Amino acid sequence: MRAAISRLTRLSPRRMALHSASGSEKYIFAPAGEEAHGQAEQFTKAALSRADLDATSPTRQFNAWFAAAQRSGLVAHPETCCLATAELPSGRVSSRMVYLKELDPEGFVIYSNFGTSRKARDLATNPWASLTFWWEGLERQVRVEGPTTRLSSEESQTYFDTRVRGSRVGAWASRQSQVLTPAPTDAGDSPVEDDGRGELEGWVREVEERFEGREQIPVPEFWGGLRIVPESVEFWQGRQNRLHDRFLYTKKASAPDGGETWLLERLSP
Repeated sequence: MRAAISRLTRLSPRRMALHSASGSEKYIFAPAGEEAHGQAEQFTKAALSRADLDATSPTRQFNAWFAAAQRSGLVAHPETCCLATAELPSGRVSSRMVYLKELDPEGFVIYSNFGTSRKARDLATNPWASLTFWWEGLERQVRVEGPTTRLSSEESQTYFDTRVRGSRVGAWASRQSQVLTPAPTDAGDSPVEDDGRGELEGWVREVEERFEGREQIPVPEFWGGLRIVPESVEFWQGRQNRLHDRFLYTKKASAPDGGETWLLERLSP
């Protein structure tokens, strides 16, 4: 204990202070919607109790909330979510916005590039991921955590076929997260200097030529579905004074018949 206290006393006051910078040094401080700064709005639209939830299945409960978000007219794209992954052993986390494309008893499915992307590198070292849904119009959020599994190429092809042709071509063309090299410029070239976009558009032209005249385009082997198999799911309902209602489902066990049992607990906000 004395050693810990000694280390703390050696820290400079600036490192110890929570708000050491003056107001003029902050780019953003306590914003409130369109206001530069002020008090955040209160959450007052609804409450959530254990009796409101399907205690046996967070997947069914999510399906009910998702359907409510679609019907509400208050959430433009309820399928939008943040996918977070983490690389090991560094523990560095990366996140990005994606679309939920499928929900089934096994879990939550998104589609993406798993060849060159940052998420692919993360998942190669750590198969766990999380999804966060934020439905502001309903003052609700859902957090999903669990290990991931890749869908088969046959399953991925079924979804791939629903995409517009340009998006299917783009999936083949984009070497996701790879640095794009600007083209060299000479006197007399376009006044707009290429910043690397030209290389991407060149790849697109190559794929267009490859599949010219073909409506059926196969799903790339490096692209497809990722299922997040939930081990925990939290349902959050905003409440006044930040005293939110939070309920956490935690998987207890999987039965021999394939069924699952879940522990449902209320969490402190």
